[in-house]
Amino acid sequence: MEGECDLIASAKNIARALGSKKNLTDGEREVLANLGTQLSSMIRLGERTDEKVTEVADRLNSIQERIMRWEADQSMIWDSSPNESLEYVKAVEEARRLIERLEASCWDKNDEECEVLHRAHDVLQTAMARLEEEFKHMLVQNRQPFEPEHMSFRSNEEDITDGSSIISFGDDSIEDSLQRDSVSRASEEVIIDLVHPDVVPELRGIANLMFNCNYDQECTQAYTIIRKEALDECLSILEIQKLSIEDVLKMEWGCLNSKIRRWVWGMKIFVRVYLASEKSLSDQIFGELGPVYLDCFVEASKASMLQLLNFGEAMSIGPHQPEKLFRILDMYEVLADVLPDIDALYADEAGSSVRIECHEVLMKLGESVKATFCEFESAIASNPSTNPVAGGGIHPLTRYVMNYLRTLTDYGETFNVLFEDSDDADSVLLSPDTSPSSEEENKATDSPGRISPMVCQFRSFTSTLEGNLDEKSRLYKDPSLQHVFLMNNLRYMAQKVKGDELRLIFGDSWLRKCNGKVQQHAMNYQRSSWSSVLNLLKEEGIQNPGSNSISKTLLKERLRSFYLAFEEIYKSQTTWLIPDPQLREDVQISASLNVIQAYRTFVGRHSNDISDKLIKYSADDLQNYLLDLLEGSPKSLQNSSRR
Repeated sequence: MEGECDLIASAKNIARALGSKKNLTDGEREVLANLGTQLSSMIRLGERTDEKVTEVADRLNSIQERIMRWEADQSMIWDSSPNESLEYVKAVEEARRLIERLEASCWDKNDEECEVLHRAHDVLQTAMARLEEEFKHMLVQNRQPFEPEHMSFRSNEEDITDGSSIISFGDDSIEDSLQRDSVSRASEEVIIDLVHPDVVPELRGIANLMFNCNYDQECTQAYTIIRKEALDECLSILEIQKLSIEDVLKMEWGCLNSKIRRWVWGMKIFVRVYLASEKSLSDQIFGELGPVYLDCFVEASKASMLQLLNFGEAMSIGPHQPEKLFRILDMYEVLADVLPDIDALYADEAGSSVRIECHEVLMKLGESVKATFCEFESAIASNPSTNPVAGGGIHPLTRYVMNYLRTLTDYGETFNVLFEDSDDADSVLLSPDTSPSSEEENKATDSPGRISPMVCQFRSFTSTLEGNLDEKSRLYKDPSLQHVFLMNNLRYMAQKVKGDELRLIFGDSWLRKCNGKVQQHAMNYQRSSWSSVLNLLKEEGIQNPGSNSISKTLLKERLRSFYLAFEEIYKSQTTWLIPDPQLREDVQISASLNVIQAYRTFVGRHSNDISDKLIKYSADDLQNYLLDLLEGSPKSLQNSSRR
């Protein structure tokens, strides 16, 4: 308006100058007439513009009044009647259209229209701030509670794997401590309503309005903040704590084991239920606005996802202790299982950082599995031989290793994948007695002529274990007890392999060879225990000098030596133990056949030269006494209940 006023004033000055002349030419009179006409038109235009600005200002006042009415009210608009929210949206829409109109016609910062435009922007900004609050309020107040199935999952002392290291065996309960968590592969993606479905259209409407008003950044930021908090709460419901890598590395194994189990259990629920539903919610609200819904999903969920992955990374870089292998395998398997879901959820460029992190953590967990497994074999080989197991029984190392391998069979597919490219899978040298037959090799291979990594590693493990057991057997001074010890441990290994899972890996040929070693040690036990005793029942050395007649004195001495030797064996070998009933019976029967037969023959042949007073034990007595051997219950013939 100020520019137009200046132009009119200039035109009037020109008219006055021309009018002051008394004698005007025809041309000057024509100019003066045209100038008068234009001046009249400009005056009428200015009057209409004034009317237009007044009209716009009145409209803005009406809009402002409707919008500002709610600023004095503490209640939320969308908590009131639907008409109230509809009227508010209409007012905001009018403000938006008014601004668009003014922006199209205003070129001068000092123009009255521009002043109205500035005020309109202020009104719209107030409305946008209110819509943002309404948006956040609806997201929070209409959040849907969700309790995942099997929330009865609770960690307790029975759930916790024995925390002892491989160096400190000594508890038979270790057999029950190596248990795999069930990682079901059946769970599918489930979409749930994270926000009450009735308010989703309202949320979508607010989002569209804020985007149309160029307040998209404020809208998406409000959304991501609220949904990020909601996903944090989801992790809390799953009882998955936020832990730093330092926290994880310092944690006691018992507590850490429980947290790993919960992580494994919660990972699928979070990815396939929470994240899938979160992406669906973002699509429902922002889907009409283009790819922005993907950005909102990524920004809302990234922190929670990285929290889960951070725990996985911490586990991958921790100490490679054998008892952790199964839990790390569980983590590897569940992450590998949900990786396609994660790739699909974060398929766009905005989600690339999450995808990359998932793949890296999976790779690190796989490397940790391999490192832990190799560390375990080294620990077997170097397990110190300090104190012998009482009675030559089964060493805790044997129990641990065989149950360890049995549990690992549950991870066969994963194990073979991880060790597929390992040098160890191709370079493990099997001793002749552990190498598979060609028929078994075909059963244990993924392709003709190649042994599977698991078969190769397991047989290497048992060879390493046997070598360590040989060293431990030397802790026994009695050669007979050395054979009992090796017999017991090899028998235990064979019995474990007889199960379907390990038998498929080791094969019948390995089992036959192992049982053959048991029998060999049984024979060596018989020789070392009874050879010297049976020599006392031979004929040599009891004749009178220079004659073939029997010397009763030598016969009596020989018989007395036999009884003393038998009593000594009885006293020591009743403390020895063969825990396998069938093996113990076989050894007892073998001893009985040799000893009792030789005793009966000796006594029967010299019955005329031996008085009844010299017979301390009958054959039946000795046979009964032999049944006391190798039961791990100390006895002596002087107080034996069989006397």
